[in-house]
Amino acid sequence: MCDELIQRAGRYVDAFLAAEILSRGDDGDCPYLPDRQACSEGFSVADEFDPAIYRALMDRGFRRSGRVIYRPVCRGCSSCIPMRVPVATFSATQSMRRVWRGNADVRVVIGDGAPSEEKYAIYAHYQSEHHDGTMSGDMDSFADFCYRSPLPQLELCYYAGNRLIGASILDVVPGALSSVYMYFDPREAKRSLGTYSILWELAYCRAEGFAYYYLGYWVPGSRTMDYKARFRPAEILGDTGWQLAPTAPQQENPRTRHS
Repeated sequence: MCDELIQRAGRYVDAFLAAEILSRGDDGDCPYLPDRQACSEGFSVADEFDPAIYRALMDRGFRRSGRVIYRPVCRGCSSCIPMRVPVATFSATQSMRRVWRGNADVRVVIGDGAPSEEKYAIYAHYQSEHHDGTMSGDMDSFADFCYRSPLPQLELCYYAGNRLIGASILDVVPGALSSVYMYFDPREAKRSLGTYSILWELAYCRAEGFAYYYLGYWVPGSRTMDYKARFRPAEILGDTGWQLAPTAPQQENPRTRHS
């Protein structure tokens, strides 16, 4: 039933993309690779959007940021590569197992999916440490970016004792979870919560019967996006569909996570 739903959604999306001219933004500095220009095309959606249609769009290279669904169309560059992990075959590395053991005291709670002053304080601190505060915005911008989703969402809150130390936002689509964003208290950087949260979410996918975990764009050579290559075996989206990602050197202990 799930496969039939996804196939039907895929036919709808193919017809939509063949008929529509998507809005294209102006070139700007690439947030991932130095000395490159970035450009994307896409469209905005209303308060609700069909999760099956969104999965079909992800299977054609799109991602979501707030209510905007987009894909990169950068001139002379195709470094943003959609990546997903087949849950059943994922195998943690020795380094990942150490991160898992090192967070044995962390308690994970399915959150209420609502912004709060406590969450915003952690998010703003995280942005200040990892993005020079350029993405922080105000409380309303934070809520728009992380919590006002047109899709069904899952929020996972990470606690050390009774103290919130991070939160992860995921979209729920037929047969899969899609990582949206994870932010954490920079004072907990030694925990490698970016890695731990992905491991926890992959375990959750396995327990709940989700076949795939969408990681967003893998950008080889990017300090903040290359870590995704460590979660293997993974699949990348090419001209003929999803295919096994090539083996690449694995980077240890990433402490940031972006989608």
